[in-house]
Amino acid sequence: MSDKETVQENQEQDNQVNTEQPVTATADDLGIKLAEAEAKAKENWDQLLRTRAEMDNLRRRTERELENAHKYALERFAQELLGVRDSLEMGLSAAQGDNADIASLVEGTGLTLKMLVSLMEKFAIKELNPLDEPFNPEQHQAMSLLEAPDKAPNTVINVLQKGYTLNDRLIRPAMVVVSKASSEA
Repeated sequence: MSDKETVQENQEQDNQVNTEQPVTATADDLGIKLAEAEAKAKENWDQLLRTRAEMDNLRRRTERELENAHKYALERFAQELLGVRDSLEMGLSAAQGDNADIASLVEGTGLTLKMLVSLMEKFAIKELNPLDEPFNPEQHQAMSLLEAPDKAPNTVINVLQKGYTLNDRLIRPAMVVVSKASSEA
């Protein structure tokens, strides 16, 4: 036999051995591997179910928290506002009494207004009082135009109602009277 034939014969024997090894696996080995695979599949399935349940719980909890945030967003503001209401009610009660004193009513009203202004500042509500400022259509609502020879055109000459912003977002424009160029020009 030549070396070439011997090598080929050895390779054929190796191939037969390699193909026979998987065939020689016993049914017990396959049963064990199947049981391991089933156990792993069951574990993965249980983990999937737990994860789904956890996600559903998280979604429900988030929805509930969001609903409560919308529902009770103004709670702190409302609690602070109650003091202003109480003060107004006391002032009204004092004004309706037999010995109502105008000076004390004015003083009480001033203190109540101061309380309200402080409350608004605390919650970032800022007043827009654009008197003698250029008209800004993004923050002001022109109610009328008047000739004002001493004012430049498009200048706010009277504020009928102040405007307000909340965190720099307009919540009510200022209602204003705006100067216009004189008709003589």
